[in-house]
Amino acid sequence: MLSLLKSAILYAVLLVWLLAVVMPLLWVFAGSLRSSREFVEDPFGIPWLITGSPYADNPDVDTPWESVVADFRKAWVKSKFSRFFFNSVLVTTLSLVGIISISSMASYVLAKFTFPGSKLVLLYFVSGLMVPAQLVLIPLFFQFTTLSRWGTALLAPFGYEVELHDTFTGLITIYIALSLPFTILVLTGFFKSLPSELREAGIMDGCGEYGVFRHIMLPLSKPGLVTAAIFNFLGIWNEYLFALVFMNSDSHKTLPLGLAAVSIQAQYRTDFGLMFAGLVIVLVPTLLVYIVLQKQLTRGITVGALKG
Repeated sequence: MLSLLKSAILYAVLLVWLLAVVMPLLWVFAGSLRSSREFVEDPFGIPWLITGSPYADNPDVDTPWESVVADFRKAWVKSKFSRFFFNSVLVTTLSLVGIISISSMASYVLAKFTFPGSKLVLLYFVSGLMVPAQLVLIPLFFQFTTLSRWGTALLAPFGYEVELHDTFTGLITIYIALSLPFTILVLTGFFKSLPSELREAGIMDGCGEYGVFRHIMLPLSKPGLVTAAIFNFLGIWNEYLFALVFMNSDSHKTLPLGLAAVSIQAQYRTDFGLMFAGLVIVLVPTLLVYIVLQKQLTRGITVGALKG
């Protein structure tokens, strides 16, 4: 009887947790199927796209489907979400390539090689987790200004100009630097869980250190790499503060900035349909990445917690 009660309480807690996670997502997707008029007249009901508009007989009123399509078209074209989406994909992809490439090599060395100061190097990277990202915002801004001025002065005779503000290069560099401490910490623990005998066997077969890393250790570390990539993807895709400070022109803004611009431009009149359409555009890639790589994420977390 006691075990049955414990199970009932456990399932009740899990059900509440499930509702707390799923309901906001359902609300966002349901909101994207409503027009601004529907938000005013029936904000908590079933979307008219499903039940049918009460004004369907009025030729002067758009059908629910036409309103939804118009909201997504307005968000994608008029509000420039297509450009913001491309910018986010570009920045996120190049940042993840840099993060995973640098972190995997550094983590492998720190996990499998012992050299003077190796623990200090690992501690140096891990200590980056103790520094809040917001704390380095202002120093980075002035540092980018100084580096741009010095770089332009050095390369001016060759006809080149260096500019780190309002450029993808500058923003990607920031994302890579800020993500290295966490990623190296995760991947170092994962590489330590891989048997060292595999490395020794590869060396004996004449593979070489680089060959062992590329052909043996890197494929075995795929779950850990995917796990680190997913966590970094979520952070970079939704990052707002650094993009707001370092990106000024509309042609370089990312999706979070575009979503904020929609609400700011509306001023005293909020276009709910447009805002929820923008939210769905931002949210769908995150859900797709998580759904597709869910098994790899679970496996990476589980295996990375073990030690070989």
